[in-house]
Amino acid sequence: MRVRSGNHVLVSGQKDGPVLLLAHGFGCDLNMWRLVLPALEERFKVVRFDHIGAGRSDPAAWDPERYATLAGYADDVLAVCAEAELRDVVFVGHSVSAMIGVLAAIREPDRFAGLVLLTPSPCYIDDGDYRGGFSRADIEELLDSLDSNYLGWSAAMAPVIMGNPERPELGEELTNSFCRTDPKMARVFAHTTFLSDNRADLAEVGTPTLVIECRHDAIAPPEVGRFVHERIPGSRLVTLDATGHCPQLSAPEATAEAIVDFASAR
Repeated sequence: MRVRSGNHVLVSGQKDGPVLLLAHGFGCDLNMWRLVLPALEERFKVVRFDHIGAGRSDPAAWDPERYATLAGYADDVLAVCAEAELRDVVFVGHSVSAMIGVLAAIREPDRFAGLVLLTPSPCYIDDGDYRGGFSRADIEELLDSLDSNYLGWSAAMAPVIMGNPERPELGEELTNSFCRTDPKMARVFAHTTFLSDNRADLAEVGTPTLVIECRHDAIAPPEVGRFVHERIPGSRLVTLDATGHCPQLSAPEATAEAIVDFASAR
C-alpha cells in the first residue's frame, strides 16, 4: 500500500488488534523489522512503512527542503496514521525515528497510546555536560566522508553501527541496505539525522514511553539512553544485554519481548 505522502506501507498481524507502527532508522527500510515481526504479529496489528527516500517509497515524493528537518518525517508519520485511520497507536521508532516519533506524538498526542524509542539519540554531538557520543569535528568528518564517497562510507560505517564483529553477516546486511539507498537522498537524511538536536522536545512528551538501549552501542552510548529517560516524564528504561545500534537484528528476541511487554499494557 502506498499512501498519498509516498510512503510504502505494509500491514500484517491481527486485523483488529492494537496497533504497532514501526519506523526504521537512517539507511534502512521496513525489512529491518523482519526478525521481530513474528512475535509482534501474534498479538498486534503491525504497520510498517518506508520513509521517503528509502525502500519502496515513491522517489517522486522526495523533497530536499521538506526532509532537511525531522519535522518533515513526523508529518509523514501523521499522514500514514490518518490515511490508514490508525488510533491508539504504539509507535516504535529505531534510532533517528525515535525522535521523529517524539515530534509526531507532541503534535497529535491523542493519536498515540505509547512510544517505544529503540536506541534513540536526541543529539549526537557532545555539548558541555551532555555526552552525545561524538564531537562536532567527528560529525563534520563523518558527513564530509559520506558526501564525498557514500558507498565507501557505507562499507566502513555499517559494521561500526551494527557492532557484533563476530557476526559479520549483520554488518554486511546493513552495508547492503545503505547501498540500496539513493546517495543524494541519503546525504540529506544523514545531515538531518546527525545535526539534529531534539533535547528540548523531550520534556513535552506526555505519551507513555519506553526507552530501549543496548549495553554497548557506538552510536548511542548508555549516557544518551539515560538522558532520554530522565527527560521524558514517567518513561521506562530497558537496557538490553546486547551490542550494537540495531538490536532488532542482533538481539531480536529480547527486543521483541520488551516491545510486547510495554505495548500489551497500553
